[in-house]
Amino acid sequence: MHNLLNFLVKHVSWFVFIFYVIISCVLLFNNNPYQQSVYLTSANGVSASVFNLYSSVTSYFNLRQINNELQQRNAALEMQVIDLNKQVDNLKLQFPDTTIQPIVRQYDYVVANVISNSVSQPYNYITIDRGARDGIEPEMGVVDHNGVVGIVNAVGNHSARIISLLNPYMRLSCKVKRNNYFGTMTWDGRSPEYATLQELPKQGRYIKGDTVVTSGYSAVFPEGIIVGYVVGKAQDFNGSFVSLKVKLATNFMQLSTVRAVKNRMKVELKALETKDENKQALEQQKAQESKKKKLEREAAKKAAAAQSNGKEAKKQ
Repeated sequence: MHNLLNFLVKHVSWFVFIFYVIISCVLLFNNNPYQQSVYLTSANGVSASVFNLYSSVTSYFNLRQINNELQQRNAALEMQVIDLNKQVDNLKLQFPDTTIQPIVRQYDYVVANVISNSVSQPYNYITIDRGARDGIEPEMGVVDHNGVVGIVNAVGNHSARIISLLNPYMRLSCKVKRNNYFGTMTWDGRSPEYATLQELPKQGRYIKGDTVVTSGYSAVFPEGIIVGYVVGKAQDFNGSFVSLKVKLATNFMQLSTVRAVKNRMKVELKALETKDENKQALEQQKAQESKKKKLEREAAKKAAAAQSNGKEAKKQ
């Protein structure tokens, strides 16, 4: 005990120095958003290596459940393939002379492993072990074997960060599969198992168990990817719309392997959107110029009328 006290007294200056360094770092990272983002982001080589090692150990224990879910999903997909083949055969019988054009493949997938994931923070992010050199790009949608996961927002050479669906910044266009009414999916920051589908038309009929899928109204996700299932109505302060509470299909607490969705037509779609935006801006500019000229003509007419009235008054 005496030796321990002597050691502490002898090196007390170092302990004080280390204490002040820790306090300084805590204040720096807590009160400065930029430094905090640099510290928290795990899309770098050092953190990626550590998370990759941790993920390799933990992912092994989830293999059995993932395998069972994959088998169920594969069985459902096989049934869909059988149904589609029957529909194609029926169409061939109805239109024997019609040449069926091959469908251009619009989407590709990049498979990646999750090496960092948060579900309990106000703003949750996910890190994967694939980056720019593997074909990952910003604004690529990310899914797993159950449904939607998030959208890529930061890319390194060998890793990338994803805005999780469990993040208030994430707003996903979805629709109710049964009636095609669409709205916006958001997370309220509470449970990692539930989200809210907002801005649905009030005249629609929604029942418990309805499947919610992606609407396909953006270049990020294909249409029809499962997002979750309706469990009831959520509180909505807007009387013109309805909000639904949705149980998410993706289990964010057991994420292991995901797929980044690459849209081959993304550049073309973006170009069309930009063209439409430029056209709208040009039309607005023309309308403003036309309105301005109209106001100038009216002002000139009023000035001419006032001048004419002045001359008549002088004559009288």
